[in-house]
Amino acid sequence: NTFVLSDWATVLCRLCAKNNSVCIRYMQAQAHKLQAPPRVPVSLSRGSMLAATGVCRSRAGRFVKSLRQSLAHSGCPGARVDVTMSTWAGTGMTQQDFMQRDECLVVDNNDNIVGTANKHDCHRFVPSQPHGALHRAFSVFLFSPDGKLLLQQRAASKVTFPSVWTNTCCSHPLAGQLPDEVDKPEQIADGSVPGVKAAAVRKLAHELGIPPEQVPASSFTFLTRLHYCAADTHTHGPNAEWGEHEIDYILFVRPSQPVTLAPNPDEVDAVKYVDQRELAAMMDPSSGLRWSPWFRILAERFLDGWWEDLDLTLGTTLHHDHATIHRIL
Repeated sequence: NTFVLSDWATVLCRLCAKNNSVCIRYMQAQAHKLQAPPRVPVSLSRGSMLAATGVCRSRAGRFVKSLRQSLAHSGCPGARVDVTMSTWAGTGMTQQDFMQRDECLVVDNNDNIVGTANKHDCHRFVPSQPHGALHRAFSVFLFSPDGKLLLQQRAASKVTFPSVWTNTCCSHPLAGQLPDEVDKPEQIADGSVPGVKAAAVRKLAHELGIPPEQVPASSFTFLTRLHYCAADTHTHGPNAEWGEHEIDYILFVRPSQPVTLAPNPDEVDAVKYVDQRELAAMMDPSSGLRWSPWFRILAERFLDGWWEDLDLTLGTTLHHDHATIHRIL
């Protein structure tokens, strides 16, 4: 049975048949008392697991503590309730679904997290926020064992910058994920960024079908960050209401063996491995190809130096610049 508690929560209760009313009345009272934020699904299923996606840990903890006490006196004394973060799954989801569901990390100009907002709201360039909401992103540059860069052409169904060529994978770390994708300041300072790397593994699987075991988080090298802003005027006209405004984490990875590729047609129209000479030819205006604004910035200002000696870039700290946010606005 499914029970709508309020505008923020739906509870799926299969603990028992006879005591549903007791549990649901209690949980409904708790829902209103705790004033949970919007768009938070809560499910109580067989096995006594409470999934509270996006709820802050302290609030979810209070809910679970009270729920345990209630269940102990409601005819379900053996029930055990725990909090879990959400595991992201893209199967069967459309681009519009992702725009509404994915919660990006909104940051200030210094990359301090100030809140969350869904992809739709982050990428809207409207009078109330003419440059969208600044949020965290990442760009993966995946190289073959012989040093060629894997490019992708974004799918035509993309809301922002459809059909453009870009680096291997570009997306966002999200709030409320398992593994956690929210990096702390000290993790950025030391270059470990486990959250961004977890997001990269997730999206390489989703967009390109690369199995996570072929690109473990430990294999990525975080180089630096780029702050850029670009309205998608090519797709949406001179007064475009869509664009990108991101602090972009640059990740390099070179697996020791060729990766398995199975591009998702809802995300990717084409893929291509290139060397530096081939990339230069593709980016020549005479090619007629369009490129993402973030990749063009990186290719024109940084990529050659990083790519020239991959062993040096991936095996030493020479190009690590974790403290700097390069602003190209």
